[in-house]
Amino acid sequence: MKKRKTSVNYEEKYLLSELKSTRNALAAAYSNFDYALDPYLIDSSIYELNSVQKRYMFLLERAKESNVEIPAEML
Repeated sequence: MKKRKTSVNYEEKYLLSELKSTRNALAAAYSNFDYALDPYLIDSSIYELNSVQKRYMFLLERAKESNVEIPAEML
C-alpha cells in the first residue's frame, strides 16, 4: 500500500511535534544559560544545553531516515 504524500501519518506528526517542543526547550536552555550567574547554575545550564541539542539532532536524523519534510522554520 502506497503512502499518500498529502496525508501526514502518525510518526510524521509525532516527529514534527517533538521537533517543535525541542526547539522551544533549546531556546529556553539558551536563555537560562544567558542569565545564569552562579557557577552551579552555569554548569547545570551547559548540561541542559548539551542534552537538548543531542535530542534535537536525534530527532532530525530520525526525520531524515523517515523521509519527513521539515518546514524551514523548524530548522
